[in-house]
Amino acid sequence: MKGWPGEPQMEYDVLMADGNAAANAGRQITDVIFDFGNVLIYWDPAAVMTPRYSDGLVEQFLDNDVSGFYDINNELDAGMSNDDGVALMRERHGDQWADMMRYYLDNFVDSLTGMVPGARVLINDLKAAGVHVWGLSNWQKDLFPVALDHYDILCSLEDRVVSGYVGLRKPHRDIYDYALKQFGIDASGALFVDDKAMNIVGANEAGIRGVRFKDARALRTLLIDAGVAIPAVHEK
Repeated sequence: MKGWPGEPQMEYDVLMADGNAAANAGRQITDVIFDFGNVLIYWDPAAVMTPRYSDGLVEQFLDNDVSGFYDINNELDAGMSNDDGVALMRERHGDQWADMMRYYLDNFVDSLTGMVPGARVLINDLKAAGVHVWGLSNWQKDLFPVALDHYDILCSLEDRVVSGYVGLRKPHRDIYDYALKQFGIDASGALFVDDKAMNIVGANEAGIRGVRFKDARALRTLLIDAGVAIPAVHEK
């Protein structure tokens, strides 16, 4: 199975306010909480592997049923060390996939393939409009400094919660509650933006409205339609 296990079907670039978030539908958005990977900066694990491995082998490596890649990533994001993650993959799935995981982690910088177009300007426009901007991401604690060193957009946020440092991870509700408390904000005015549907479901459970992200211009339009006073995209 390619991709994250347990990922439900969900439309992109649509405001979701289900379950505990339903009571906050239509309320003023005062805070936007951003995921990092494929929302602010691109993350592509295949980009790391192509110099040393065939396309077919990379496809198998990124198939969770074959290698357990995403299961191990979840453990790393929850606080496990790189060495322990490789050892766990070796125990569960054998030497080949564990050796590839070691190569991936040692060359992780190559998985960060650029900043998402429109993200920097959107953050600046939100801040100029008086909307607070925050970060909440699943990320292994030993690898997150690599992202900080290469992408200062992550430093432009007012504060960040990173799963590997706090021992909690999305989509479980406790990390959203932790983030709200750390940021000193209320769920009623918050919007969470993430590329994974399961993490939007988790945000809704914590009372936070969410958007499954695909396109920065679509997100900008959605925010404007929700009453956020930021510049629109010019059509003519």
